[in-house]
Amino acid sequence: MLNDWVKAKKPDDEELSKRLETARAELAKRQMAIRDAKLPVLVVLEGWGAAGKGSVLGRVIKNLDPRFFKTFPMSKATEEEKRRPFLYRYFAKIPEAGKFVFFDGSWMDEVTGLYLKEKIDKKEYAKKLESIKRFERQLHDNGYLVAKFFFHIGKDEQKKRIEALEENDNTKWRVSKWDKWQNKHYKECQKTFDEYLDATNQFVAPWYFIDSENRKWAELQMTELLVQNIDIALQNAGSVVPVLQNTFPLVKMPLLSEIPLDKTVSDEEYKAELDSLQKRLSELHNELYHKKIPVIIAYEGWDAAGKGGNIKRLAAALDPRGYEVHPIASPEPHEKSRHFLWRFWTRLPKDGHIAIFDRTWYGRVMVERLEGFCSENDWQRAYTEINEFEKELDDWGAVIVKFWVQIDKDTQLARFTDRQNTPEKQWKITDEDWRNREKWDLYETAVNEMLQKTSTQFAPWHVLESNDKHYARLKALRTVIEAIEKRLKES
Repeated sequence: MLNDWVKAKKPDDEELSKRLETARAELAKRQMAIRDAKLPVLVVLEGWGAAGKGSVLGRVIKNLDPRFFKTFPMSKATEEEKRRPFLYRYFAKIPEAGKFVFFDGSWMDEVTGLYLKEKIDKKEYAKKLESIKRFERQLHDNGYLVAKFFFHIGKDEQKKRIEALEENDNTKWRVSKWDKWQNKHYKECQKTFDEYLDATNQFVAPWYFIDSENRKWAELQMTELLVQNIDIALQNAGSVVPVLQNTFPLVKMPLLSEIPLDKTVSDEEYKAELDSLQKRLSELHNELYHKKIPVIIAYEGWDAAGKGGNIKRLAAALDPRGYEVHPIASPEPHEKSRHFLWRFWTRLPKDGHIAIFDRTWYGRVMVERLEGFCSENDWQRAYTEINEFEKELDDWGAVIVKFWVQIDKDTQLARFTDRQNTPEKQWKITDEDWRNREKWDLYETAVNEMLQKTSTQFAPWHVLESNDKHYARLKALRTVIEAIEKRLKES
């Protein structure tokens, strides 16, 4: 792409000044338009070191209301960020609906830098490119405008700017080793950049090249393009997005009605095996921490199915410094105004740690689907988006264990009645639980579809037959132990 790029003709100074004044005013108007339309806008500035990204960004945002945008210089990942999945630090900073976020540097700079410095091989590089393309497509499909700009300058101009910055004590800190390395290996970098830009130039998030020889001209190009992109995004807001086919291998799951719920265990067997399994899990937790393997355990199931007690027995075996349980309720306003997976990305564990989710991202295809909290297009797309999310976790090296806690309708009624009639348990039962029970058949249909479409080979579902809670607890512990042991053997 870089080799084929034809520069736009720079206007004379008078025309440049007039157009820039107009463009700045139009961008300020669009800021109010995106706020009213609740359009989230992510602007990515990439390009050569010393190409002027930071100074142009400073000029662009000067005309915007600072209450409705944030800027993030996406420099090298911190040691804390390196302990999370590759896209974690970017996903965590996506904008709320109606606001701008500007990234000075991004995933492009990170992955091309790792590849050029030979810190990742070709296979890992290709895998990260696929992750990036999925990430950008998901943002677009969930209503985001992703505007990506590459600031281009020639080798001689880059060298001249680096030298000028280094001559001044107040600006030499702005020159990094990476900037100098780029200039020394300009042709090699250009080839890699060109291949990257071509691979990630999707219609949902295309690349725009900025001629950066003149900073005022660069500001005009970026501002006019941003205004045009916002206008198109506003026109397309609310459009139906194509539902993509799943491309990941699936594990066939039984229908809920086919699962026998007569499995039981005696009190003696339960006590003995519970102690043994918890001791083994405790040992494995130490190994996980030592080998820096993250574990994500997801619980879904019917109300009163026994998720809480199941989680309690699992957590009792773990070092409290190395795990966290996330009870997931309805999203808060700041969570609702972002991509539906944002609140789960931001709760992911560090490597070597365990995250247990009491209800999960699958709410999208169950309660949100059935209660009308999202559109049909939203929940239909979510199966693929969830599989992609879990593939990111698997590629990161996480152990993923997903439980559906199954009971029959009569057992649920008996447990609801017991809760309602026992004062110390009444906090566990709500009017919403009774309302959801009335929709049992609708939920069963949704759950069956969820299990069929999201039980992948890298993140399969496990059904816990929980009419006997003791049986379900032991099965959960055994399942987690087996998954961890398998991963430890592979590491």
